[in-house]
Amino acid sequence: MVREWDPRTASSVEIASLLDTLNAVLAADLPQDPPWRESSLREYLSEVMPGERRISWVAQDEPAADGTPGQILGQVQVLLLGGIGVLEVLVHPSVRRSGLGRTLVKLAARRIRDEGFGSIGVEVVGDTPAVAFYESLGFNREYVETRSVLDLGAVDWPVLAEMATGVGAGYHLEFCPGGPPDDLIEAYARAKAEVRDVDDGELRPSSYDPERLRDSLDTLHRRGMKPYIVLATHEQSGEVAGLTEVVVPAQHPTRADQYDTIVVQDHRGYGIDRAIKARMLLELRSAEPDLAEVQTWNAQANEAMLKVNAELGYRPDRDWCEYGVDVAELVHRLDAQH
Repeated sequence: MVREWDPRTASSVEIASLLDTLNAVLAADLPQDPPWRESSLREYLSEVMPGERRISWVAQDEPAADGTPGQILGQVQVLLLGGIGVLEVLVHPSVRRSGLGRTLVKLAARRIRDEGFGSIGVEVVGDTPAVAFYESLGFNREYVETRSVLDLGAVDWPVLAEMATGVGAGYHLEFCPGGPPDDLIEAYARAKAEVRDVDDGELRPSSYDPERLRDSLDTLHRRGMKPYIVLATHEQSGEVAGLTEVVVPAQHPTRADQYDTIVVQDHRGYGIDRAIKARMLLELRSAEPDLAEVQTWNAQANEAMLKVNAELGYRPDRDWCEYGVDVAELVHRLDAQH
C-alpha cells in the first residue's frame, strides 16, 4: 500500500516504523554512521522554511487485524523550493530491487511536474546502491563533494587549543550557542552574502539576508537541530570577518554536522579559518559532552579548507554527490517503462 503521508499527523507507531527503516538503510549503506533516534524526528520530517513545502508518501504493509499500522518499508519525500523539487527516497534493504523505489520516485515526479517545477535534485551517497539506481533513471551527476569525519576521541586538544589562538592581531573570536547575537545578524548575513558566489565547498543550507537568516535559525530549532556559531569580528570595523557553523541534531546527537565556514575576502590570510574551527571544537567539547564526531563536506577544489580540515584531524570518508534531472523527461521515462 502506497499513500500520501503527513508526519505531523502520523501515529507514533508509524514514526517509529519509519525510523526502523531509516536505520536499516544506514546499517546497509553507511554502517559507520550512528543510528538515528526518535527525538524530534516528527519535527525534522515536517518543519520547513517559510515559502517551502514538503510532501511525503510511504509504502506500508496492510494494517494488522487489530488495527495496528503496517510496517513502513519505503518513503519518498520532496521539498519544493525555488524552482526545484529536492527528492529523498528510503527503501528498506529487504525489499530492494522490487520496483518499489521506482514507484515512489514516479509518484513524487508526477507531483513535482503537476506543481509546475521543472527539475529534480537529489543527494546521492557514493559507493551505495543509490548511485546505480538514480543513474538508471536518467539522473545526471552535477556536483561532487567529499565528506570527512573527525573523531573527537583522537583529537590532540592541547594542539587544538594552540590553533584556536593562532589568529592575526585585530580580530576577536566569539562563541555563540544558538546562533549569532541579534545585533550582529545583519553583519553576519553580509559576510555570507559576500561569498555566496564563491565555492566554499559546503552542501548544507545557507541564508544570505537577515530575515531569512532568522527564519533559518528558527527552523533549525523547530526541527530539533541545535546551532553553534563561532564568529571572528574585525575589531576596528566591527564587521564579521569570518564564521563557522556546526549543528547538533537531536536525531543523531553523537555526530554533529558542519554547515558554512566563511572568511570574507578582505580578511583572508590571517589564520581565521583554522582558528574559528579549532575554537568551535574546543567549545563543543564542553557544550556537548556526548558528541563523538563531526562531519563536514568539501569540494575537492577547495584546497585551503581541505588543508585546514586535515590539520584539525578530519579524515576523508566518501563522495557525496548532487544529481539532477528534467522532470518531464523523468516522468516520460518512468511512464514508458510500465
